[in-house]
Amino acid sequence: MPMTVSDAAEVETRTMNNGQLILEDIPEIPARIGEQLSRYQNIRSAAFRAFSAAGDAIYISTRFGDVSQLHKVAQAGGYRQQLTFFEEPIGSIARQPGSDRMIFSMDAGGNEFSQLFLLDPNTGHYEMISDGESRNGAVVWSHDGERIAYQSTRRDGRANDIWVMDPDQPDQAEIAVEAPDGSWWGAVDWSPDNQKLLVVQYRSITDVRVHEFDMNERELQLREASEVGQSANFPQGYRKDGTGYFFTTDQFSDFTQLAFRNTETDEVTVITESIPWNVDNFAMSDDGNKAAFTVNEEGMSQLYRLDPQSFTYSKVEGLPVGVVGGLVFSPDGDKLALSLNTPKSPTDVFMLDANDQLARWTYSEVGGLNTDTFVEPELVRFASFDGLEVPAFVYKPEAEGPVPVIISIHGGPEAQYRPYFSGTVQLWVQQLGAAVIAPNVRGSAGYGKNYVSLDNGFNREDSVKDIGALLDWIATQPDLDASRVAVIGGSYGGYMVLASSVHYSDKLKAAVDIVGISNFVTFLENTESYRRDLRRAEYGDERDPAMREHLEAISPNNHVDKINVPMFVVQGENDPRVPVTEAEQIVAALRAADKKVWYMNALNEGHGYARKENADVYQEATVLFFEQYLLPEKD
Repeated sequence: MPMTVSDAAEVETRTMNNGQLILEDIPEIPARIGEQLSRYQNIRSAAFRAFSAAGDAIYISTRFGDVSQLHKVAQAGGYRQQLTFFEEPIGSIARQPGSDRMIFSMDAGGNEFSQLFLLDPNTGHYEMISDGESRNGAVVWSHDGERIAYQSTRRDGRANDIWVMDPDQPDQAEIAVEAPDGSWWGAVDWSPDNQKLLVVQYRSITDVRVHEFDMNERELQLREASEVGQSANFPQGYRKDGTGYFFTTDQFSDFTQLAFRNTETDEVTVITESIPWNVDNFAMSDDGNKAAFTVNEEGMSQLYRLDPQSFTYSKVEGLPVGVVGGLVFSPDGDKLALSLNTPKSPTDVFMLDANDQLARWTYSEVGGLNTDTFVEPELVRFASFDGLEVPAFVYKPEAEGPVPVIISIHGGPEAQYRPYFSGTVQLWVQQLGAAVIAPNVRGSAGYGKNYVSLDNGFNREDSVKDIGALLDWIATQPDLDASRVAVIGGSYGGYMVLASSVHYSDKLKAAVDIVGISNFVTFLENTESYRRDLRRAEYGDERDPAMREHLEAISPNNHVDKINVPMFVVQGENDPRVPVTEAEQIVAALRAADKKVWYMNALNEGHGYARKENADVYQEATVLFFEQYLLPEKD
């Protein structure tokens, strides 16, 4: 039996979805809510995964059943041919050069211990090529298609090593780079002659290093790391003439710039010196004659074309305002595929031709909704306790009088809320009549390396104070009801929800904690070993007595007496990042203090709900929770 926090004599427990979803003290959800939400729950999206070897078709991932699977599309707007039919969602995809064979990853029940599978999409035949036990991913094919480099914890279950394998002889896989510490190592590209690997070492968001590994000499050479302080350097790929590699870096600026290191002269050229925003995507054609990159400007994407030889670049004009990802050139280099998401349309696949004409290849269903009525967010800034200007995206319903507010806090913490299409946000705005505010508190990415470091170590609760400042700002807005405010967030955002409830219960009506950290010490001790040191770099090392004392002092489960707001806790039993024990202990503490708490735990999920049947129930329960505790006005 899975461990729960229920006591049969005191907690009302029921199950749904064939016993896989456990609900404790959650009332029956009225059928009207499911009917009200059904259109929002049937929104789909499509993400670009790869071109076919001939370049005449594309592979995408989308969901027609309960989880996302691999599909093939042969023409713009064409039929989506489903190729995989697993009970689990597929993960990453890497197509073999010169062939339609590909490697995909897939885990079990959201445990993130992904295995690698070799698939022939023309026959449907597939076979597992990893060991079935370790955590594997970050697959990169050699240019001749004979080998792959990939990341695996196979050696000891903890270290993030780089392995090399001939996929047709998986039993002969061997370690290329043995990770010397708890950081994450992964291959990004093979040199044009397939003799070297371009390698990234991720220690923290502010300390990322680039190495080269010589396959023949078995030597690892550090290439990019700041001599003074820390810097984030992400390798992007070798130039095809073999003279060097492209990388993004904040060595020379507060923002992440695109640069090129000539490995023959050791000279670095900063390419985007005049762009004061982060470069966040890069792609180069197979022949090396074309490249493209995107810039994250106030959360929205700007696309640029780049000449890899002269380093001259130009902005692509006329694209819809939104967020761009998944840049990949066709095998002949004539077309650039991209995934585009806007506030009014879910992610779909588009193709840009040599003349910058954009063609839409997929048309994802939006549940029959008229997305023209969807609300676009307004970008605002509010002053925090120390004068720091904090950006936030505000969605407001068309309604008279002050409206209730839902503050949605992103995870990470080194993430960034960007104005993606969100059926959930639009549901809250249109069906609940609530405004939704998504702040990028200090510690968020996208605003420079100084901003992302402002919440580190002993400054952790400064980001919580940003939520306090947002609550004060809401009170100054005549169209927002400061007496009816809820907070919701997942992962680190879940910690922020709990911490906000500790400090600002008098200003809140409801709180939803999704896979959140309730105690930093127990979190660091119980998160999976392959990521423990990575999290210590962000939150602090609990083995240090002074830091341990601080982490305990700011952990919400030690201050349950100060939480006086109804709480909805949502968890996945198999979560390797924030273990189920984090949810169990905060729920138990809240119940022991006689606080109102709903608890939902999915036995077949991990860090968030990937299965539609579970996500639907969670979404409906959240609406019921807000109806009961957020929406009612004062008598």
